[in-house]
Amino acid sequence: MALTAAEVAKVTGELAPALAGGWIQKIHQPTARTILLEIRAPGRTHRLLISCHQEAARLHFTTEAFQNPPTPPPFCQFLRAHLQGARIDQVEQIQGDRIVQLVLNAKEGPCRLVAELTGKTSNLLMLDDAGRIRRDLNGVKDLVGQLYVPPIQQQRERGAADHARFSQDIPESPFPLSAAIEAHYHRTEAASVITSARNTRAGILRRSIKKLRRRIEAWHEDLAKAEKYKAYARYGELIKANLATIRKGQTDVAVVDYFHEKLPNLTIPLDPTKTPQGNMDDYFRKHRKHLATERELHPRIKDGQMELETLRQEMTAIEQGTWQPPYKPPLIVRAQTLSRTGGGRKGRQEQRQGPFRRFTSSDGLAIYVGRNARENDELTFGLAKSDDLWLHARGTPGSHVVVRLEKGNDPPPETVRDAATLALLYSDLKKSGKGDVIYTRRKWVKKAKGKAPGAVIVTQEKSLHVSLERKRLDALKARSAHE
Repeated sequence: MALTAAEVAKVTGELAPALAGGWIQKIHQPTARTILLEIRAPGRTHRLLISCHQEAARLHFTTEAFQNPPTPPPFCQFLRAHLQGARIDQVEQIQGDRIVQLVLNAKEGPCRLVAELTGKTSNLLMLDDAGRIRRDLNGVKDLVGQLYVPPIQQQRERGAADHARFSQDIPESPFPLSAAIEAHYHRTEAASVITSARNTRAGILRRSIKKLRRRIEAWHEDLAKAEKYKAYARYGELIKANLATIRKGQTDVAVVDYFHEKLPNLTIPLDPTKTPQGNMDDYFRKHRKHLATERELHPRIKDGQMELETLRQEMTAIEQGTWQPPYKPPLIVRAQTLSRTGGGRKGRQEQRQGPFRRFTSSDGLAIYVGRNARENDELTFGLAKSDDLWLHARGTPGSHVVVRLEKGNDPPPETVRDAATLALLYSDLKKSGKGDVIYTRRKWVKKAKGKAPGAVIVTQEKSLHVSLERKRLDALKARSAHE
């Protein structure tokens, strides 16, 4: 369950002195309902987790490093554009409820970040100096511009029993309650992940078992249909021995079955539209079909039954509660473990590996830069959306550059100049240190037919003359290193 109001009061009291006077240097959104603020305070860097998950709404310091999505979600981009670099003046609980606000002083002036940790209705809102809502995590557009009013407080306390959840003794932590909350939710969320995986796997198994049983039944039916052709080789041989006595138009022929020890008479049906040779060939062909069906279906049925038994055993394990999900490397890695083993630097380098160079503009928007012709093609025609901004150095080989934009939004001027600087840097104009860069929406960029990957035809473009400014490049690279 989410934190109670009393627990929120206690953990806020623990966090507030450490955060006051700090400034927000990084903002991440590792999941749809989780925001992570990296806050630099005198002598120490804190990582504040704010979760708006229905069953785990909470805030506390965290020692875990979460894997972030390749592209920051829109809400994260908004927070980066407006709150990165903001100073925290105060952290306080509102009205004794499960609501905590961070009073900030950002580059645009005073503002507030309000975390409503109220279970199903949890939300995270950014307010301006006048208390009007600028944006919220839940994306309720009707709230934008409205004066913020805290939700009506309801009696949800559970008494002292709740506090036992976080009564662990963690003496080595300077923030014991925060550490206890983190440990508690780490365990409960791990158990929840296993339960979810078990339920998901059970549904997959039920469908797979049902589908495989139907398939095996169909194979048995096909085998039964082909079984009637088993004797057709004998019919073909008997017709072959009596070809001289059979005439076209006959519906059957009576022959002596010399394959039987008692040599009985046998009547073989004939197709009157076919010649004796044609009837003989038809019986031989159907017998070959029988043999091919047996060769194909018997092993298939055997393998299917073995697979079915394996699925049933796994389903039994789920029903008996003994099933465990297969191990996969966790998405969450303990930052403390990295520092203790000395692997922090290598881990960060590996995390940054992947397609495209990645930067963040001064407005907090994601910028992607292709490394080669293949990546240029993949970036422009794979990752980029139609409303994204696309840039390239004019008239010279170079990287494709894409700025991720929300639909209907225009790129801020400084973001355009940041991206244009990168387009110039990763082009053949780098040596000259200046040049023209074209830019347009991705929807106006088309593949050049019959040309190598990365070759494009651009329309509706504009041009910008830029120079390689050392200060701007250093800022871009610094933000990239922080990602």
